Parts: sequence; structure tokens; C-alpha cells
Amino acid sequence: MKSEPKTTLGRRDFLRALGAGAGVAAATAAPLATQAVADTENNDEKRKARYKADSANVQAFYRVNRYPS
Repeated sequence: MKSEPKTTLGRRDFLRALGAGAGVAAATAAPLATQAVADTENNDEKRKARYKADSANVQAFYRVNRYPS
């Protein structure tokens, strides 16, 4: 009987393949994300004030995260 040679993937080869795959995935996903966000607001909406100190959400955040005295 002939023994077939084992094909193994070394640790360094695995990490190289993993890094290359992550780079390709990030490069293809970046243009899609920027196009979707860029068209939702005009310049006036981008510059408006968004923080409201007296809103219920902000008051709840400060109430929950207060240090005990």
C-alpha cells in the first residue's frame, strides 16, 4: 500500500491566509457603508445640535451612573 502525503497547513500559512481574507473583506465592505450613510442627511441636518441635557434618556443615564455618596 502506498501512503498518501499529508497536506498540512502550517500556522504561518494559516495566519497569512486569515490576514489576506480580512483585508479583502474590509476593502469590499467600506465603500458600501459610506454610500448608505452619506445620502441620509444634508448639511443643515449634520450641523444641528443633538445633545439635549433635559431629555428623559440623558437624565436616566446620569441617574443610573451616579456614584453613591
